[in-house]
Amino acid sequence: MLNFREEAVKLLKSLIEELTEEEISSLIEVPPSYEMGDYAFPVFRLAKVFRKAPPAIAEELVGKFEESPYFEKIENKGPYVNFFINKKKLTEVTLEEVKDKQDKYGSSDMGKGKTVIVEYSSPNIAKPFHIGHIRTTVIGNALYKIYSFLGYDTVAINHLGDYGTQFGMLISAIKKWGNLEEIEKDPINELLKLYVRFNAEAEEDEALRDEARYWFKELEEGNQEAYELWKWIREISLKEFNKVYDMLNIKFDSYAGESFYSDKMPAVIEELKEKNLLKESDGAYVVDLEEYGMPPALIIKSDGSTLYTTRDIAAAFYRKKTYDFYKNIYVVGAQQNLHFKSWIKIIELMGYDWANDCIHVNFGTVSLEDGTLSTRKGRVVFLEDVLNTAIKNTLEIINERNPNLENKEEVAKQVGIGAVIFQELFNQRIKDYVFSWDRTLSFDGETGPYVQYTHARISSLLDRGQFNEEDKVNYDLLSSEEEINIIRLLYNFPKVIIDAMEKNEPYIITRHLVEIAKAYNKFYNSCPIIIEDVELKKARLMLSYATKIVLKTGLGLLGIEAPERM
Repeated sequence: MLNFREEAVKLLKSLIEELTEEEISSLIEVPPSYEMGDYAFPVFRLAKVFRKAPPAIAEELVGKFEESPYFEKIENKGPYVNFFINKKKLTEVTLEEVKDKQDKYGSSDMGKGKTVIVEYSSPNIAKPFHIGHIRTTVIGNALYKIYSFLGYDTVAINHLGDYGTQFGMLISAIKKWGNLEEIEKDPINELLKLYVRFNAEAEEDEALRDEARYWFKELEEGNQEAYELWKWIREISLKEFNKVYDMLNIKFDSYAGESFYSDKMPAVIEELKEKNLLKESDGAYVVDLEEYGMPPALIIKSDGSTLYTTRDIAAAFYRKKTYDFYKNIYVVGAQQNLHFKSWIKIIELMGYDWANDCIHVNFGTVSLEDGTLSTRKGRVVFLEDVLNTAIKNTLEIINERNPNLENKEEVAKQVGIGAVIFQELFNQRIKDYVFSWDRTLSFDGETGPYVQYTHARISSLLDRGQFNEEDKVNYDLLSSEEEINIIRLLYNFPKVIIDAMEKNEPYIITRHLVEIAKAYNKFYNSCPIIIEDVELKKARLMLSYATKIVLKTGLGLLGIEAPERM
């Protein structure tokens, strides 16, 4: 698609020999309002070269520009050269591109031949899939879709928490108090009860913790009884998790969890020893990171068992060897910042420069309105319950407002689940988040249902207007402020996707979709669409059609469906 920014760079370069095109491009800004132009070039860097005041330099440059088919006007405002895009050209280029590319508008082959791993969700087996897991799950799924859309060979990995001392606790608890038949009926709740009970009793009896450590050590060393119990817990847990993944329409390429790397750790430990990075400390083995402002990283406990750090290093080596990744992304909460910083630094100290391609995409915490989540104390809100409640509430709204809607149960699912996902992806991921039923299930304001409703409204309008995408359209007729504002947003959509990818921030797309929906609804209320003027009607229907395509594509990148009717 025609890149107006690049055209502005070329014009500037024709008059400024002292800067490269890359330098000029890096200096170009987007003004705070369109009255100041679509692009602005500050000339401060040229003051020493031209030996003039910046406003005089800007005025001189503007006087030398020849007429351009891409810009209506180029003028100086103080020390800036301001470019105003040719709106007719912008309209034609954008709407033709959307019509031509359809749901591929904004896609790219920029990632061709590069593999990106996105690790996300990664719940602990035998524990509830609760509201605290929604952030990693939906942020990771959006990133997976965004990278794939931009041509990367993307691999989705669910690094299940299926190893560690907690399984010693569970094995011990099941052997003491468990009833396998009862657990089979309601796996996660029953296992949670056992886990909570074990932790409560261990507060009074320290010997229970020793017992848990013993059983985990037995599991690591291949004890048949421990292994069979662990395997059974893993299978029934994954079956429960998949209910939620099916509701969210999320699929993974790999469920290789922590246990998968248990036989790959000895090689890592051996290499750390060979490179003199491993030091003994009170019977345990650590890597000293004090020089880098971090505490020692524990690699092997004094009882010989391993930790998250050991397994994450082994996992990174396996992934590099198996996938030869361009990026290895971990969507994990900000509480783990030090953990990731530590083991990535260890791989770097081992002499591997690809350590820098391992990227921790962190996010803020989720808490309840009356306090923090705690699996140990049984204070959780099940994610499946949240999604089912969202669907139920949405169905009640549909029955109240549009009781004759076809497939209303399916639409309630699309809108209810979409509302939960959209709410999670509406703010920068690093911000802490208090889970509130009222806010999550609200259907007013800047929400998923608002964007979905705009999409459905356009679908209905296109049917009523008997829209035909093959009709020849006179784009010159789309000249009102309301129309041009939508077109600018549609034109910028491909850049927004790239920006979201580069920053690993899906909310950039979420916010852009809200702006498109707002601009379209303002246009819808200000500019009659199904009118007697056939040519203007065709043009406005084409603008509506392009908006619908972009809204659906954007929602899809977030993992949200776009109903045709609401």
